[in-house]
Amino acid sequence: MNFFLLEPTPAVNRILVVDDSPDNLFLIQSILEEEGYESELAENGQDAIASIEQNPPDLVLLDVMMPGMDGFEVTRRIRENPHLSYIPILLITAYDQASVVQGLDSGADDFIRKPVEIEELLARVRSLLRLKQSVDERDAIARQREDFVSRLTHDLRTPLVAADRMLELFQQGAFGDLPSEMQEAVSIMIRSNQNLLALVNTLLDVYRYEAGRKRLNITPLNLTQIILEVVEELTPLATEKGLSLTYHPATEPCPTISGDALELRRVLINIIGNAIKFTDQGGVEITLHHTPQQVKIAVQDTGQGISPEEQKYLFQRFRQGDHTRAGSGLGLHLSQCIITAHHGHITVDSQQGKGSTFTITLAL
Repeated sequence: MNFFLLEPTPAVNRILVVDDSPDNLFLIQSILEEEGYESELAENGQDAIASIEQNPPDLVLLDVMMPGMDGFEVTRRIRENPHLSYIPILLITAYDQASVVQGLDSGADDFIRKPVEIEELLARVRSLLRLKQSVDERDAIARQREDFVSRLTHDLRTPLVAADRMLELFQQGAFGDLPSEMQEAVSIMIRSNQNLLALVNTLLDVYRYEAGRKRLNITPLNLTQIILEVVEELTPLATEKGLSLTYHPATEPCPTISGDALELRRVLINIIGNAIKFTDQGGVEITLHHTPQQVKIAVQDTGQGISPEEQKYLFQRFRQGDHTRAGSGLGLHLSQCIITAHHGHITVDSQQGKGSTFTITLAL
């Protein structure tokens, strides 16, 4: 008996054609299907958006001039939809150069003028489908890499937690008394293991946020109380360096906001802790302001400041600062992920030699 290995059948590219003219739709559909492409038709922008959201195509051929929703608006809506992967958009226009510029600024990838020449149309279709394939392959590799790192960090936690528990038992004398030299060595091992475990936990949370898998426990909370608790916790660290750590509350009580108390506390510990870490003289001041629409927490230090070049990459993951005390490059990125998940944002204002101010803005 002979066995034959069947190669997978290549997928047929599916193209959405949008035009308010039935004649144009029929013409382009005939051209595409003759070349082996699968086509779908839409006669207006609303139908096109609905079709794309339900079953995203590999390419959109989009007429610019349509009643109701024109091609520019359709393009903008496609590009603004965070749930859609990349879809190339080829605009078909009879307009002048200005409309081409407007279309490209809206997010289109290419354009072709009416009357359409068949060979030019097919060449641009092939080009954009190659672009689509390249982008999809890049995204697939990125997802595989992130999934690998996520699984790796998750698997690393188990032995680290076990090692931490075992070292604590050694330190507590569960296996007999240890000489003083051994006790010091075990203490160093515990600190190193806990630092590594904290790094793994941070990395795991970063990937959870980036993958949209992090669940927030949203409850009404008192932001002033959280700030006071963080200040109380970090005051010994500031005192040890001879720094002042002061909190200036708002003149009026801050309204209750909705958020994840543990995650917002985590952000404040990181931002205020960094301010203390990178400040050698003076102090750190925390100020709370609020309006009927939002609340702002400003953390101002008298440290060495951050260069304009470094500020550009400050919130990117694994981008360590130039300072010798810079950490793993994950803390600020994770803080930004947390605040973004709360529909807020973090900004920095800094001048070298004059300190830095980090501002957290949250909607009420």
